Amino acid sequence: MRTPALISALTALLTVGAAHAAPTKYPLTLKDDLGRTVTVKAEPKRMVSMLPSTTETLCAIGACGKLVGVDAYSNYPAQAAKLPRLGGLYDPNIEAIVALKPDLVIVSKYGKLEAPLTAAGLNVVAVNPETYEEVFTKTRLLGKIVNRDAQALNLVTSMRRDIARVEILTRNAVRKPTAYYEIDPTPYSIGPNSFMGVLLTKAGAQNVIPASLGDFPKVDPELIVKQNPQLILGTDLKTAGARPGWKSIQAVKTGKVIEIPKNLSNILSIPGPRLPEALRGLAKLVHPELFK
Repeated sequence: MRTPALISALTALLTVGAAHAAPTKYPLTLKDDLGRTVTVKAEPKRMVSMLPSTTETLCAIGACGKLVGVDAYSNYPAQAAKLPRLGGLYDPNIEAIVALKPDLVIVSKYGKLEAPLTAAGLNVVAVNPETYEEVFTKTRLLGKIVNRDAQALNLVTSMRRDIARVEILTRNAVRKPTAYYEIDPTPYSIGPNSFMGVLLTKAGAQNVIPASLGDFPKVDPELIVKQNPQLILGTDLKTAGARPGWKSIQAVKTGKVIEIPKNLSNILSIPGPRLPEALRGLAKLVHPELFK
Protein backbone atom coordinates (compact mmCIF):
# COMPACT_ATOMS: atom_id res chain seq x y z
CA MET A 1 0.00 0.00 0.00
CA ARG A 2 1.38 3.40 -0.95
CA THR A 3 2.10 5.89 1.83
CA PRO A 4 -0.83 8.31 1.13
CA ALA A 5 -3.23 5.38 0.96
CA LEU A 6 -1.82 3.96 4.19
CA ILE A 7 -2.29 7.26 6.00
CA SER A 8 -5.84 7.57 4.69
CA ALA A 9 -6.68 4.05 5.83
CA LEU A 10 -5.16 4.68 9.23
CA THR A 11 -7.08 7.94 9.62
CA ALA A 12 -10.31 6.15 8.80
CA LEU A 13 -9.61 3.54 11.45
CA LEU A 14 -8.74 6.16 14.04
CA THR A 15 -11.92 8.11 13.50
CA VAL A 16 -14.07 5.06 14.14
CA GLY A 17 -15.65 5.61 17.51
CA ALA A 18 -16.22 9.34 17.11
CA ALA A 19 -19.90 8.69 17.83
CA HIS A 20 -18.88 7.61 21.33
CA ALA A 21 -17.82 11.17 22.23
CA ALA A 22 -20.71 12.72 24.10
CA PRO A 23 -21.34 15.48 26.65
CA THR A 24 -20.41 14.44 30.17
CA LYS A 25 -23.22 13.65 32.56
CA TYR A 26 -22.61 14.92 36.07
CA PRO A 27 -22.15 13.90 38.78
CA LEU A 28 -19.27 11.91 37.29
CA THR A 29 -17.78 9.16 39.45
CA LEU A 30 -14.44 7.66 38.50
CA LYS A 31 -11.45 5.79 39.92
CA ASP A 32 -8.32 7.91 39.78
CA ASP A 33 -4.68 6.86 39.50
CA LEU A 34 -4.37 6.57 43.26
CA GLY A 35 -7.14 3.97 43.23
CA ARG A 36 -9.53 6.41 44.93
CA THR A 37 -13.18 6.71 43.97
CA VAL A 38 -13.75 10.38 43.17
CA THR A 39 -16.95 12.20 42.23
CA VAL A 40 -16.92 15.37 40.14
CA LYS A 41 -20.27 16.94 40.97
CA ALA A 42 -20.47 19.41 38.08
CA GLU A 43 -18.43 20.65 35.15
CA PRO A 44 -15.28 22.20 36.66
CA LYS A 45 -14.97 25.96 36.28
CA ARG A 46 -11.91 26.72 38.41
CA MET A 47 -9.15 24.17 38.14
CA VAL A 48 -5.59 23.76 39.32
CA SER A 49 -3.20 21.48 37.42
CA MET A 50 -0.13 20.19 39.25
CA LEU A 51 1.39 18.33 36.30
CA PRO A 52 2.70 19.78 33.00
CA SER A 53 1.13 16.91 31.04
CA THR A 54 -2.28 17.73 32.52
CA THR A 55 -1.86 21.44 31.85
CA GLU A 56 -0.91 20.89 28.22
CA THR A 57 -3.70 18.39 27.63
CA LEU A 58 -6.39 20.60 29.15
CA CYS A 59 -5.26 23.50 26.98
CA ALA A 60 -5.10 21.30 23.89
CA ILE A 61 -8.74 20.25 24.33
CA GLY A 62 -10.01 23.78 24.82
CA ALA A 63 -10.14 23.89 28.63
CA CYS A 64 -7.24 26.26 29.29
CA GLY A 65 -9.68 28.95 30.39
CA LYS A 66 -10.76 26.76 33.30
CA LEU A 67 -7.27 26.85 34.85
CA VAL A 68 -6.61 29.30 37.67
CA GLY A 69 -3.18 27.97 38.68
CA VAL A 70 -0.51 25.49 37.63
CA ASP A 71 2.59 23.75 38.96
CA ALA A 72 6.03 25.33 38.73
CA TYR A 73 6.97 23.38 35.61
CA SER A 74 3.95 24.07 33.42
CA ASN A 75 5.46 26.47 30.88
CA TYR A 76 3.39 25.62 27.81
CA PRO A 77 1.27 26.95 26.19
CA ALA A 78 1.78 30.68 26.73
CA GLN A 79 -1.68 31.11 28.26
CA ALA A 80 -0.91 28.57 30.97
CA ALA A 81 2.58 29.94 31.57
CA LYS A 82 1.04 33.23 32.71
CA LEU A 83 -1.00 31.60 35.49
CA PRO A 84 -0.01 31.62 39.19
CA ARG A 85 2.75 29.10 39.98
CA LEU A 86 1.93 26.81 42.87
CA GLY A 87 5.13 24.85 43.49
CA GLY A 88 6.36 21.47 42.35
CA LEU A 89 5.67 17.82 43.04
CA TYR A 90 7.46 17.73 46.39
CA ASP A 91 7.28 21.41 47.38
CA PRO A 92 3.70 22.48 46.58
CA ASN A 93 2.31 25.72 47.98
CA ILE A 94 -0.77 24.31 49.70
CA GLU A 95 -1.93 27.68 51.04
CA ALA A 96 -1.75 29.28 47.60
CA ILE A 97 -3.71 26.40 46.04
CA VAL A 98 -6.44 26.63 48.68
CA ALA A 99 -6.59 30.42 48.35
CA LEU A 100 -7.50 30.11 44.66
CA LYS A 101 -10.70 28.24 45.67
CA PRO A 102 -10.56 25.68 42.84
CA ASP A 103 -13.48 23.32 42.37
CA LEU A 104 -11.05 20.64 41.18
CA VAL A 105 -7.31 20.01 41.58
CA ILE A 106 -5.63 17.49 39.29
CA VAL A 107 -2.48 16.05 40.81
CA SER A 108 0.21 13.45 40.25
CA LYS A 109 -0.07 10.12 42.05
CA TYR A 110 3.32 10.94 43.57
CA GLY A 111 4.15 13.61 46.13
CA LYS A 112 1.24 12.86 48.47
CA LEU A 113 -0.49 16.12 47.59
CA GLU A 114 -4.01 14.75 47.68
CA ALA A 115 -4.11 14.30 51.48
CA PRO A 116 -3.59 17.93 52.58
CA LEU A 117 -5.77 19.27 49.77
CA THR A 118 -8.59 16.88 50.59
CA ALA A 119 -8.25 17.81 54.26
CA ALA A 120 -8.64 21.45 53.19
CA GLY A 121 -11.97 20.58 51.60
CA LEU A 122 -10.89 20.53 47.96
CA ASN A 123 -11.91 17.96 45.38
CA VAL A 124 -8.79 16.19 44.11
CA VAL A 125 -8.25 13.68 41.32
CA ALA A 126 -4.96 12.03 40.36
CA VAL A 127 -4.41 11.68 36.61
CA ASN A 128 -0.88 10.52 35.91
CA PRO A 129 -0.01 9.15 32.43
CA GLU A 130 3.16 7.05 32.53
CA THR A 131 3.05 4.60 29.63
CA TYR A 132 2.71 5.45 25.95
CA GLU A 133 -0.88 4.24 25.66
CA GLU A 134 -1.84 6.03 28.88
CA VAL A 135 -1.08 9.33 27.18
CA PHE A 136 -4.12 8.68 25.01
CA THR A 137 -6.40 7.08 27.61
CA LYS A 138 -5.71 9.84 30.13
CA THR A 139 -6.39 12.46 27.47
CA ARG A 140 -9.82 10.92 27.00
CA LEU A 141 -10.31 10.79 30.78
CA LEU A 142 -9.46 14.47 31.17
CA GLY A 143 -11.85 15.24 28.32
CA LYS A 144 -14.59 13.38 30.15
CA ILE A 145 -13.86 15.17 33.44
CA VAL A 146 -14.07 18.67 31.93
CA ASN A 147 -16.87 17.97 29.43
CA ARG A 148 -14.56 18.11 26.41
CA ASP A 149 -14.79 14.47 25.32
CA ALA A 150 -15.25 15.24 21.62
CA GLN A 151 -12.26 17.57 21.65
CA ALA A 152 -10.20 14.94 23.47
CA LEU A 153 -11.13 12.30 20.88
CA ASN A 154 -10.16 14.65 18.07
CA LEU A 155 -6.83 15.34 19.77
CA VAL A 156 -6.07 11.64 20.23
CA THR A 157 -6.96 10.97 16.59
CA SER A 158 -4.70 13.73 15.28
CA MET A 159 -1.85 12.69 17.58
CA ARG A 160 -1.96 9.09 16.38
CA ARG A 161 -2.14 10.21 12.76
CA ASP A 162 0.88 12.52 13.11
CA ILE A 163 2.84 9.82 14.91
CA ALA A 164 2.02 7.38 12.11
CA ARG A 165 3.41 9.82 9.53
CA VAL A 166 6.80 9.73 11.26
CA GLU A 167 6.68 5.96 11.73
CA ILE A 168 6.14 5.47 8.00
CA LEU A 169 9.45 7.23 7.39
CA THR A 170 11.46 5.45 10.09
CA ARG A 171 10.03 2.04 9.25
CA ASN A 172 11.74 2.26 5.89
CA ALA A 173 15.12 3.25 7.32
CA VAL A 174 17.99 1.14 5.98
CA ARG A 175 19.57 0.86 9.41
CA LYS A 176 18.16 1.04 12.92
CA PRO A 177 21.06 1.90 15.24
CA THR A 178 21.37 0.50 18.73
CA ALA A 179 20.97 3.46 21.07
CA TYR A 180 21.46 4.59 24.65
CA TYR A 181 19.30 7.53 25.79
CA GLU A 182 20.46 9.38 28.91
CA ILE A 183 18.00 11.53 30.83
CA ASP A 184 20.32 12.33 33.73
CA PRO A 185 24.12 12.07 34.12
CA THR A 186 23.77 9.94 37.28
CA PRO A 187 23.18 8.13 34.84
CA TYR A 188 19.47 7.47 34.44
CA SER A 189 18.06 6.12 31.21
CA ILE A 190 14.78 4.97 29.67
CA GLY A 191 13.46 1.43 29.41
CA PRO A 192 11.82 0.28 26.15
CA ASN A 193 8.37 0.10 27.74
CA SER A 194 8.35 3.68 29.07
CA PHE A 195 6.58 6.27 26.92
CA MET A 196 9.99 7.74 26.04
CA GLY A 197 11.30 4.28 25.25
CA VAL A 198 8.41 3.68 22.87
CA LEU A 199 9.19 6.99 21.16
CA LEU A 200 12.83 5.94 20.77
CA THR A 201 11.74 2.72 19.04
CA LYS A 202 9.28 4.59 16.83
CA ALA A 203 12.09 7.00 15.94
CA GLY A 204 13.91 4.07 14.36
CA ALA A 205 16.40 3.07 17.05
CA GLN A 206 16.99 -0.07 19.12
CA ASN A 207 17.13 0.66 22.83
CA VAL A 208 20.07 -1.09 24.55
CA ILE A 209 18.46 -0.85 28.01
CA PRO A 210 16.75 -4.14 29.00
CA ALA A 211 13.06 -3.88 29.86
CA SER A 212 13.79 -5.82 33.05
CA LEU A 213 15.51 -2.75 34.53
CA GLY A 214 12.26 -0.78 34.53
CA ASP A 215 10.95 2.31 32.78
CA PHE A 216 13.40 4.93 34.04
CA PRO A 217 16.29 3.01 35.60
CA LYS A 218 19.53 4.16 37.12
CA VAL A 219 22.07 2.23 35.08
CA ASP A 220 25.57 0.91 35.68
CA PRO A 221 27.92 2.76 33.28
CA GLU A 222 29.67 -0.56 32.67
CA LEU A 223 26.42 -1.91 31.22
CA ILE A 224 26.56 0.75 28.52
CA VAL A 225 30.14 -0.21 27.71
CA LYS A 226 29.04 -3.84 27.43
CA GLN A 227 26.01 -2.99 25.27
CA ASN A 228 28.27 -0.90 22.97
CA PRO A 229 25.54 1.30 21.40
CA GLN A 230 26.01 2.79 17.95
CA LEU A 231 24.28 6.01 19.06
CA ILE A 232 24.22 7.91 22.36
CA LEU A 233 21.57 10.56 23.00
CA GLY A 234 21.28 13.00 25.88
CA THR A 235 24.90 13.88 26.58
CA ASP A 236 27.88 15.26 24.63
CA LEU A 237 30.91 13.59 23.14
CA LYS A 238 33.39 15.15 25.59
CA THR A 239 31.39 14.00 28.63
CA ALA A 240 30.83 10.50 27.27
CA GLY A 241 34.46 10.09 26.26
CA ALA A 242 35.69 11.08 29.73
CA ARG A 243 33.86 8.23 31.45
CA PRO A 244 35.90 5.13 32.33
CA GLY A 245 35.81 2.67 29.46
CA TRP A 246 33.43 4.69 27.29
CA LYS A 247 36.05 5.56 24.66
CA SER A 248 35.67 1.96 23.48
CA ILE A 249 31.94 2.42 22.78
CA GLN A 250 31.17 2.51 19.07
CA ALA A 251 29.08 5.71 19.35
CA VAL A 252 31.98 7.51 21.03
CA LYS A 253 34.54 6.23 18.54
CA THR A 254 32.43 7.38 15.59
CA GLY A 255 31.28 10.65 17.20
CA LYS A 256 27.63 9.58 17.23
CA VAL A 257 26.96 11.21 20.60
CA ILE A 258 24.20 13.81 20.41
CA GLU A 259 23.19 16.30 23.06
CA ILE A 260 19.44 16.83 22.78
CA PRO A 261 18.40 20.50 22.45
CA LYS A 262 16.85 21.82 25.66
CA ASN A 263 13.44 22.56 24.16
CA LEU A 264 13.17 19.12 22.56
CA SER A 265 14.38 17.46 25.76
CA ASN A 266 11.61 19.22 27.66
CA ILE A 267 8.94 18.12 25.19
CA LEU A 268 10.23 14.55 25.22
CA SER A 269 9.86 14.40 29.00
CA ILE A 270 6.16 15.31 29.03
CA PRO A 271 3.61 12.55 28.27
CA GLY A 272 1.10 14.90 26.69
CA PRO A 273 -0.30 16.28 23.44
CA ARG A 274 3.09 17.26 21.99
CA LEU A 275 4.09 13.60 21.68
CA PRO A 276 4.07 13.77 17.83
CA GLU A 277 6.35 16.82 17.91
CA ALA A 278 8.65 15.03 20.34
CA LEU A 279 8.79 11.94 18.12
CA ARG A 280 9.53 13.95 14.99
CA GLY A 281 12.35 15.81 16.75
CA LEU A 282 13.83 12.58 18.06
CA ALA A 283 13.53 10.84 14.71
CA LYS A 284 15.42 13.70 13.06
CA LEU A 285 18.31 13.09 15.46
CA VAL A 286 18.32 9.33 14.86
CA HIS A 287 17.71 9.47 11.10
CA PRO A 288 18.57 12.95 9.79
CA GLU A 289 18.81 11.48 6.28
CA LEU A 290 15.04 10.90 6.24
CA PHE A 291 14.17 14.55 6.84
CA LYS A 292 16.22 16.35 4.21
